[in-house]
Amino acid sequence: MKNSIISHLYILNSISLGVYCQLIFRWQMSKAGAMPELFFEKLKFLLSMFFNFWILSAFFGGFISALSWMAALNKFELNYAYPFTSLSFVFILLLSSFLFNETLTLHKIIGSAFIILGVIIIAK
Repeated sequence: MKNSIISHLYILNSISLGVYCQLIFRWQMSKAGAMPELFFEKLKFLLSMFFNFWILSAFFGGFISALSWMAALNKFELNYAYPFTSLSFVFILLLSSFLFNETLTLHKIIGSAFIILGVIIIAK
């Protein structure tokens, strides 16, 4: 049982770090202001964001997330592990509502409940 819990932690770590990446990207890009219209100005804008500490931390988090995912796939079949990644939609929905005051509607809550139910059914 202990090995199963640790193996599931690989999945949870991968999902958590993926959510971290998205939240950091959202936070830092909203602070950066509007993206320029011209192509080369957009490119310059995005490249300058790459050197932002928080954006770099998100890229590093994404790398660690990928390592955790590889460890998870060493323990589980893909058709078992992959549905868990849909939980990131639920976490991002709730956290973006709380952290960024983004819209949380009844439809989004019901959809999230279906995602959770689907993961429970597949995991059984």
